[in-house]
Amino acid sequence: MTRRLALLPFILLITIVVLSLIFPNVPGEVKAYAEINAADTAWMLSATGLVLIMTPGLAFFYGGMVNKKNVLSTMLQSYVSMAVITVLWVVVGFSLAFGDSIGGIIGNPGTFFMMRGVVDGAPWKLAPTIPLLLFAFYQLKFAIITPALITGAFAERIKFTSYILFITLFAIFIYAPLAHATWHPDGFLAKWGVLDFAGGTVVHMSAGWAALASAIYLKGRNVPNHSPARITYVMLGTGLLWFGWFGFNAGSAFGANNLAATALATTTTASAAAAFTWIIFDAIRGRKPSAMGTCIGAVVGLVAITPAAGFISLPHSLTVGIVSSIVSNMMVEWRTRTSIDDTLDVFPCHGVGGISGMILTGVFAHKNINSLVVDNGLFFGETKLFLTHLGAMLLVSVFAFGGTFVLLKITDLISPLRVSEVEESEGLDWSQHGERL
Repeated sequence: MTRRLALLPFILLITIVVLSLIFPNVPGEVKAYAEINAADTAWMLSATGLVLIMTPGLAFFYGGMVNKKNVLSTMLQSYVSMAVITVLWVVVGFSLAFGDSIGGIIGNPGTFFMMRGVVDGAPWKLAPTIPLLLFAFYQLKFAIITPALITGAFAERIKFTSYILFITLFAIFIYAPLAHATWHPDGFLAKWGVLDFAGGTVVHMSAGWAALASAIYLKGRNVPNHSPARITYVMLGTGLLWFGWFGFNAGSAFGANNLAATALATTTTASAAAAFTWIIFDAIRGRKPSAMGTCIGAVVGLVAITPAAGFISLPHSLTVGIVSSIVSNMMVEWRTRTSIDDTLDVFPCHGVGGISGMILTGVFAHKNINSLVVDNGLFFGETKLFLTHLGAMLLVSVFAFGGTFVLLKITDLISPLRVSEVEESEGLDWSQHGERL
């Protein structure tokens, strides 16, 4: 990062220091809310840690897939998301996502500005048995991994400084509105009846469509060589992601209860089914069962079950894993025949996986599994939820893709997104960070 480009972020950091002095938001006497449950709080503290470890897991997953000269830069893009988005979340991000609703589209930025009223605040209405502060920082981990997911699409060709600006804009203008609309009780998608248990729409569809927009906008690498640096990193990353996903999905029950157990079970079942399906589908087409394919399949299953984990039965989670794996596998094959250089196939896996999960939630959701389900899915003879999900899918897709394209253009005008041909050739590890693996 050059001194000139580092000046603006430095000014922003100084501004944050000043804001922390002006708005210390020291809590009053922390109230002992009767509904707070120790077991639920303990589980959600654990789940928060599990979700956070997914981002380092993603770093290994992506880092092992790129060329050796880009491993560190690719992994750092995930790690720096933990730093940048955390600061943004504390200042204004939580307010934008979960503050008082403005038209069901975005939260009032002043509601929890600088975490005002969070430490001593009443529990969130949909998570009534855990402290509001815990809810806020659990949700932070979702906000962290979403922009990190996008990085696989523009790996090996984006400037680090521009990336930081882009994820900041993405978190404010794409992620926060989607989180508010879907997960806030007054959000317009929530009022429509859209079900997203743990982020199929908010996290994976938004990241997937943003990835496609990024791959198109930045165009292809000068030499689109795809020689994975460390497949063992990919396997390690998959293990960390699968492990952390229990916090991602089971934690979204917001308590140590039967719903959390259901989400945990559907999560691991769908992932297992998807991993096995991926290698079987490859074998049918004459390919050898590979470690890379197994890992990709497992992650696709995790993605697809995310919106449905707490709404569908265990047998139906098998179907979700199998169907999503086949669809994403076919989309990867289709993508390779186009000029779109989505380096690590983020859109075919995360975007299409999220879409598959959202649609299948509308097919298999049942009110006996979760009381938040008002209308049963299409499989049970009701059409309203399914049609609602189709409509929401189209709307979210247009918003995430179009909005990201605009943000990429704005970022590019402020700080060019692409590295030079020389910088790309020598590798981003050295050209952007002065380090080598």
